[in-house]
Amino acid sequence: MTVLYKANMVRGAEWARFFAERAPDVPFRLWPDIGDPAAVRYLVAWVPPDDIVTTFPNLELVFSVGAGVDQFDTTKVPAHIPLVRMLEPGIAETMVEYVTMAVLALHRDLLDFIGQQRQQVWREIRITPARRRHVGVMGLGQLGQAVLERLKTFGFPLLGWNRSPREIEGVTCYAGADALPEFLAQADILVCLLPLTDHTRGILDAELFARLPRGAGLVNVGRGPHLVEADLLAALDSGALSGAVLDVTDPEPLPAGHPFWSHPRILLTPHNASMTTPDTAVDFVLDVIARHRRGEELPGLVDRRRGY
Repeated sequence: MTVLYKANMVRGAEWARFFAERAPDVPFRLWPDIGDPAAVRYLVAWVPPDDIVTTFPNLELVFSVGAGVDQFDTTKVPAHIPLVRMLEPGIAETMVEYVTMAVLALHRDLLDFIGQQRQQVWREIRITPARRRHVGVMGLGQLGQAVLERLKTFGFPLLGWNRSPREIEGVTCYAGADALPEFLAQADILVCLLPLTDHTRGILDAELFARLPRGAGLVNVGRGPHLVEADLLAALDSGALSGAVLDVTDPEPLPAGHPFWSHPRILLTPHNASMTTPDTAVDFVLDVIARHRRGEELPGLVDRRRGY
């Protein structure tokens, strides 16, 4: 019963150490040292290898090393093999840190102050109290709910939007396409934490930006293809949006000379908002494997019809 890891090799070495400590009886291998392919029962990957069925004829379960699975070609993972996305707590903790940083940066006019510093300008900007700044989160899964829980501590009026209904204490929740305009009309800072699906691709477009309060801020920590780049640039240049914090782009990395690199109203980071923590990720994988062997329900099991 071999577990094969195919992702970041530096972190893979940490995975190997934790597996050796916590499950010394479970063979663990790092790609491309796969050993006997017939022995591989569990695959942990960012992007799985091609022809995984013929390569690993006894494969029983595939884990995404990240919180999403949009990087997978799920047609290459047969329906009888469960696909599980990572739910270890390190992903949520680091995402909460990043979104909190991004929301506060937009709330406290950090982009303006960065611009003033470069121009050697000393000018106060009047502070807007948090109680007057509505923050809306699109995507109310594990990460969205963790982010909202932390943002409560600052006193922002909080909104949430999801494809299916949710109830979250202290958050005004909206569900479905019909409720999206009402949600957007109140969101002074919009956070995108949606999974990438056919329904959400390109959702951050000119029509959506026009529904936000004028001068709203945007945080995209979902996926690059959620965003229509030309529409964002037009919205920033017209003042419809006041600023954007982007951790994801399409493609990644952006090519040299792309306008996002130098736009004064964009803060750009290299898909670094959250990161799987090997320590707790190994515990999650071992727990799921144990549940799978007992025939129990699997946390993080992907609904392939929805894409998450």
